[in-house]
Amino acid sequence: MLRKVLVTAAAALMLAACEEPAPATAPPPPPSVPAASYMVFFDWDSTRLNQQSNMVIGQAAAAFKSRNGTGITATGHTDTSGSDAYNMALSLRRANAVKDSLVQNGVPAAAINAVGVGKAGLLVPTPDGVREPQNRRVEIVVTAPGMSDAQYCGILAPKVREISRGADPTGDLGKALSDCQTGTGNYGIPFMVKYLTDNKVPVPART
Repeated sequence: MLRKVLVTAAAALMLAACEEPAPATAPPPPPSVPAASYMVFFDWDSTRLNQQSNMVIGQAAAAFKSRNGTGITATGHTDTSGSDAYNMALSLRRANAVKDSLVQNGVPAAAINAVGVGKAGLLVPTPDGVREPQNRRVEIVVTAPGMSDAQYCGILAPKVREISRGADPTGDLGKALSDCQTGTGNYGIPFMVKYLTDNKVPVPART
């Protein structure tokens, strides 16, 4: 009789164990949203935005708002006519013209990094001194939510270190890497993007 009771109790415990719900698992993380890219073009030696450019900038601003974007990078470029110093300044003026227009479209100024890279990163490779319209541009990248400055620095920094072996780590390069190590990236990210572009290394998208 006692054996029958023990067998019945054991069976009941096994049945109860089988009926317990499986432990809940955490839902998978949402898929990452790729960064959105836009491009506006300029007349030779000009920073003036035309109607088409303003339309594209409006689209970039709308993407920033609808995606809760974490930031925008506006990278100015020139063609190969003119001196390096002049083109570097011109490319930054173009980037700032786009930044001003983005602010007018409701994007916070603090969310925008304006970077000038001069002749670097030609869209259409040309010899020096060529007035190529496709190279006179500003590339606008709306960074997607989810990737912090520190995470993006973690992607850029190894590429920069790989191509900068032998470079002075105490100069601007060291300052950029140090900025990223602190988790801010306000100086480091634009510097490293330009550094990679100048060395003709593809810049990883910020996703």
